[in-house]
Amino acid sequence: TEIYTLSLHDALPISQGSRTHSTMAAELGNSKAKIRQIMVKAHTRPLTMVKYNREGDLLFTTGKDHTPSLYYADNGERIGTYDGHNGTVWCLDVNFDCTKLLTGSADNFCKLWEVKTGECLHTWKHTAPVRSVGFALGDKKFLTVLDNIMGNTATIFVWDLELDNLANHPDCPLLSIQGHQAKINRALWGPLNEQLYSCSDDATIRLWDAKTGKQTMCIDEVHGKRISDMQFSFDMTLLVTSCLDNWVRLFDAKTLKLLKCFDSERPLNSACISPLANCPYLLVGGGQDAMSVTTTSSKQGKFEAVIFDHVYDEELGNITGHFGPINTLAFAPHGRSYASGGEDGYVRITHFPEVYFDAFSKKTAEIGRASCRERV
Repeated sequence: TEIYTLSLHDALPISQGSRTHSTMAAELGNSKAKIRQIMVKAHTRPLTMVKYNREGDLLFTTGKDHTPSLYYADNGERIGTYDGHNGTVWCLDVNFDCTKLLTGSADNFCKLWEVKTGECLHTWKHTAPVRSVGFALGDKKFLTVLDNIMGNTATIFVWDLELDNLANHPDCPLLSIQGHQAKINRALWGPLNEQLYSCSDDATIRLWDAKTGKQTMCIDEVHGKRISDMQFSFDMTLLVTSCLDNWVRLFDAKTLKLLKCFDSERPLNSACISPLANCPYLLVGGGQDAMSVTTTSSKQGKFEAVIFDHVYDEELGNITGHFGPINTLAFAPHGRSYASGGEDGYVRITHFPEVYFDAFSKKTAEIGRASCRERV
């Protein structure tokens, strides 16, 4: 059943989960439930990454058109761009107080930017495209990931960062970490900068000691195909991965124990975790491979964002909008909205209706009442 609700640009259908009954999906049929979705023509080519700052009021985006961009997260108004790259910009990260921005590109450069002015402060040259970047907590270090092309081995570099002394900054990494057998798609700093997490086309998640670079753990028998994305929960206690084998998997971040997994019935490009304790949901997106998009309708291509409840193990529903595969997803830190970037070049900022926030508590109350009746 498709339920059409208000959108700023077009009717936004929310489809009930096909395999399990969902209270939230049913309640979204109420005419009072309004989802506000803002469509932003952010880039002239496909999106590669969307990311909120820690406060959730700014949204950063990158794409294959060489120009990272900055928007107000609430209404999608463009603030400005960061001009200087000459290739696809694969990744970005913003520091804790939202004053500095890191970007990594297919032009073999990692660049550091002043967020407020758009000035490029420093550039680090690599020997291959930069696939992932990330500030360490405290902004004293950062990481970059080197692609395994042009004779290079997939490598994680750890660099010192002296924001007050960039003119004399050393251009050699502090640490080089190798071990993956294929392209590394994402590398993340763990809690307190003690470990690094990485995922790869070799279908493994690996943990590394951030000081020595030694591998401390490898999860290699869980994912069936390449891992396309990996994100922490807001408190960094959970880790979610998206995979081209159609499954989204939730791990304990400390032990990498597999907690939950869900079949989305589509190849996945990205997944993220709701930051709200009263909304224990996973959001995933992907769709048919971009090479086949021109011969596929949006419904057959499965380009919707899908929501899973990882407590009660059910699919809540899906939200349509993109007319191509979803390449990247991010929850806003306040949990009231999310951003998605697609192969179609659009960013969609989706604000959830009130029933979304009440659904889990109502479901819990229903189960509690049913349990009490059974005891009686």
